Amino acid sequence: MSHKVQVEPSGHQFTVEENETILDAAIRQGVNLPYGCRNGFCGDCRAALSQGEINYPNGQPPVMSDNETDVCYTCQAAASSDLTIGVAEVIASSDIQTRIMPCKIDSIDRLNDDVIRLKLKLPEGERLQFLAGQYLNFILNDGSKRAFSIANAPHDDEYIELHVRHVTGGAFTDQLFNGMQEKTILRIEAPLGSYYLREESDRPIILMGGGTGFAPLKGIIEHAFQIGVNRPMHLYWGVRSRDDLYLPDLPEQWAAQYPNFSYTPVLSEPDTDWQGRSGWVHEAVIENYPDLSAHEVYMSGPPPMIQAGKDAFLAHGLSDEKLYSDSFEYGAAAATATSG
Repeated sequence: MSHKVQVEPSGHQFTVEENETILDAAIRQGVNLPYGCRNGFCGDCRAALSQGEINYPNGQPPVMSDNETDVCYTCQAAASSDLTIGVAEVIASSDIQTRIMPCKIDSIDRLNDDVIRLKLKLPEGERLQFLAGQYLNFILNDGSKRAFSIANAPHDDEYIELHVRHVTGGAFTDQLFNGMQEKTILRIEAPLGSYYLREESDRPIILMGGGTGFAPLKGIIEHAFQIGVNRPMHLYWGVRSRDDLYLPDLPEQWAAQYPNFSYTPVLSEPDTDWQGRSGWVHEAVIENYPDLSAHEVYMSGPPPMIQAGKDAFLAHGLSDEKLYSDSFEYGAAAATATSG
């Protein structure tokens, strides 16, 4: 039997199924309740229980004291009735604590000649709380860091998905492409960054990615679908050639499934048989949207694309406050820049 949960003061509602924790249900339905360890030890998931009854299938959480009443530790609690809980939802990057933790490579899938999909698994019982579009750092043995955008949405948190482009001469990506194996243990710092979907807005959304700049946009788009965003969304994916569209079917599937979503791939060096858009991706956006004053734009990719897009979009009416960007540095020496 399922039960409804209302969150105050936001008024958001979601449904908890039998044998499901309140936190798992919230994550599944795109409601950003705060949490940390997910094991009942840290207390970050504590909420006020204003109405209804709960139970703890695995026993009282270790963090909970015997004299606590009218509280709910959502990572361990199940609903015994309809509930009203009081807790401040996560709406900004500052609401989530950055953590350093180990992870294990679960899978390495080659998507094209120079891009792999890397899936990471956290220790048993751990999950990473993040906002769609944020990134993480790998902390290497020498203390240097390599940054990569998170490509999955927060509700789909069994693994952390990254899209990694091979950088010639880059020590870390050379290892990933030429010898690093599944089950390798790495250290990450996450989540990081202020690039994430602004859920409170009602403006139409334009998303522009260059190369593996598609990765954070994928997370943003899938999160928007999950929480029921019905604003128009238009994705532009700019690459050199058709082969560089390393997940070519996915945006097409989105466009077929969601009426409010449109997709335009743009090739800068197309083959003679290419029938789609060609040229610079930011110019394709301007051709379709010469007046951007009512829109918001999310763009991610190499610095030249970001700068060209910023100059063009602001010149065509976009408010600087509605332009969100994530600039990727692909050079071998770019130790701390987001490199998709």
